[in-house]
Amino acid sequence: MRPDSLWRIPDFRTLFAATALTQLGTNVGYVAVPLVAVAALDAGPGQAGLLATLSTLAFLLIGLPAGAWVDRMRHRRVLIVADLVKALLYASVPLAWWLGGLTLGQLYAVALLTGAATVFFDVGSQSVLPGLVGRRHLVDANAAVVGLMAVGNVAGRGAGGMLVQLLGAPSAIVVTALSHLGSALRLTTLHPAPPATAGTTATAGTTATTGAAPAGTAPTAGLGPQIAEGLRHVLGNPRLRALAATAALNNLGSQLVNTLLPVLFVRELHLPAAALGLFWAAGGVGILLGSRCARPISARLGDGRTLALAGLCAAPAGLLVPLIDGGPWLLPAGAGWLLVSLKTGMDNVLGVSLRQRMTPDPLLGRMNATFRFLLTGALAIGSALSGLLGELVGVRTTLWFGGAVLATAFLPVYLSPLRARTGRRPPAPAPTTAVGRPATAPDRGRAPAASPSPGSGADGGCAPVS
Repeated sequence: MRPDSLWRIPDFRTLFAATALTQLGTNVGYVAVPLVAVAALDAGPGQAGLLATLSTLAFLLIGLPAGAWVDRMRHRRVLIVADLVKALLYASVPLAWWLGGLTLGQLYAVALLTGAATVFFDVGSQSVLPGLVGRRHLVDANAAVVGLMAVGNVAGRGAGGMLVQLLGAPSAIVVTALSHLGSALRLTTLHPAPPATAGTTATAGTTATTGAAPAGTAPTAGLGPQIAEGLRHVLGNPRLRALAATAALNNLGSQLVNTLLPVLFVRELHLPAAALGLFWAAGGVGILLGSRCARPISARLGDGRTLALAGLCAAPAGLLVPLIDGGPWLLPAGAGWLLVSLKTGMDNVLGVSLRQRMTPDPLLGRMNATFRFLLTGALAIGSALSGLLGELVGVRTTLWFGGAVLATAFLPVYLSPLRARTGRRPPAPAPTTAVGRPATAPDRGRAPAASPSPGSGADGGCAPVS
């Protein structure tokens, strides 16, 4: 192991292990929960769409204020409480089933409330990472996390399909509850620096471009101005706007497809639950390959050109996905899903690192929350639209619409100045270092002088919730 390896940082290893448990539970639940609705409670396309919408609706309802709240909170406490809430909510599903009282109404409530907990967990985990590893390790750390998520997609969704087939969908959700409980227990050993605070009025000597205030100072404005500051940081930057547009379209297209896959596989094609799990697992393989390829390819071509060319070459494969059937066309459809997911894996590694590098520490929570609001909001809209179109024009036509969105989602980045950026990244704003924080890793808390050029982040894409 290299002396400067991020794996020598105990807190990163803790966060990585907790994320592994969370990903296992999330991906088993990703297969099991909609199958409970479709197979056990006889949900139709509209009801499946509503369930998927509620699971992401919280990002639209509380996504923006959650960023400001997380910036004021202890990140470890946020992560632990969020995991415990999800464990309790998921445990209520098999309990109600065994007692004979499970209803679609309870599933809707569980989806909405676990989505709210996920808002805080996702914003908190992305906000705590730069302080744990230092900005010089961000690409390596994000590549490790995205690779882990891809492995979770493969193993968790494949296992989820098998568990549903062997135990039944309600019983499989027990694994989801236990995984979140294990993650919460692991996070009790995390010792991150306390979050920095931020003001909204820059004065001489402060970072006027972001309004960040020195560590230890109290916020000088209310929640509304702080939320507006995060929005300006993201939407006022043309590169971040292009990345957000491409990522939101990618998430919209993927959710148009994902929402109706349980209905298509189980009800129309009469395929086993394991087949659905394996199809979704193919997307995990693509994300894993993309996360492994992102850095070596971008080192040769530059991040912007890599993202533009990956989109041009891989995104059109989304038009293969609607070819799914119970015969030989299932293979090319799976290959199309794998290629689109490969692009998503590359986008996530380069884009999340770029966003973190371009954002000072006091704004990390609000920046992440703004992206989550936009990208997961696209998932919520995609779920609702998928259910509505599934009822009005049919499942197959809706899949073709989703495939067309996936095939063209790369255009905002491809047509933006990012395509020509092949040089080196500008230095990130100097982060705020918490007083008394031990530097357990080289350059922890210090921005590098320069590093590879900006990239793009789908932040979910074909495997939503990255």
